[in-house]
Amino acid sequence: MSSELETPSEGVDESEKRGYEEPEWKNHAKQTDLSELLKDGTKESHDRAENTQFVKDFLKGHIKKDLFKLATTALYFTYSALEEEMDRNKSHPAFAPLYFPTELHRKEALTKDMEYFFGEDWREKVKCSEATQHYVDRIHYVGQHEPELLVAHAYTRYMGDLSGGQVLKKVAQRMLKLPSTGEGTQFYLFENIDNAQQFKQFYRARMNALDLDLKIKEKIVEEANKAFEYNMQIFNELDKAGSLLAKESQDGELPIHDGKGDVRKCPYYAAQQGKGGSHPSPTTSDRVGHLGPLIPWCLLLALPLQVPMRVVLAPSKMSWSY
Repeated sequence: MSSELETPSEGVDESEKRGYEEPEWKNHAKQTDLSELLKDGTKESHDRAENTQFVKDFLKGHIKKDLFKLATTALYFTYSALEEEMDRNKSHPAFAPLYFPTELHRKEALTKDMEYFFGEDWREKVKCSEATQHYVDRIHYVGQHEPELLVAHAYTRYMGDLSGGQVLKKVAQRMLKLPSTGEGTQFYLFENIDNAQQFKQFYRARMNALDLDLKIKEKIVEEANKAFEYNMQIFNELDKAGSLLAKESQDGELPIHDGKGDVRKCPYYAAQQGKGGSHPSPTTSDRVGHLGPLIPWCLLLALPLQVPMRVVLAPSKMSWSY
């Protein structure tokens, strides 16, 4: 019966039949909506990101707490940069309609997670990784020189956090035995958003209402693809760190530093220094990518990496749509 209701009667003439079709201008409007351009224009990057080894392992529950701590640390540096630039541009006409600090900002939540994992003096124990720093630098450049492109980074991060990020929260709590009360996963908790799906629809509508010409919209799509690339570089960095941790754990030659207190007390670090080893001190400016295959875990903890972005991606069989 429903098909009969949806099909125009045979007695309707051609001019009336055309009335059932969407006007051409409306189709054109859909094609140039920023949200649709972003969805279509980043699909390939989205698919590549969700198939990085780090993301696939995370979704399978193959994630150790030490690696999760590194990922959380990198998120802290990323969102600190993003929200600093969002605050700077909160009145810019190309971004102001998307400024929702109460609903979206994550820095405060990540600060709580960092204190949970590393203790009150966590700022003295962590450092930005090389891949994360590249991402942070790009965000600052955009915010200070091309603020109309800031929407690309906000879209890539926050819409993902409200989608697949919620799946990752459940995986982390289950596999890492984190408290169900939210300690260690505050990042994923959006206390001021009652319905994530409705908020995403509202956010997309705000994006579509931005007064931007097609050329700027295309640049935003290009920037969003860059954001995916930065996140994939971070995922690959995390994957390498995870492999090193697994190898050291299997070798079992020396105890692993727990990430608390002075990293120089790590047995591996102390042993190397006693042998006149050449491993750099934890205060050096070198980062994970420059330390070579023998980097000890104690130094990895001193030089954290970043998660997601696209930890906000996942297999299509789950509800990860933006």
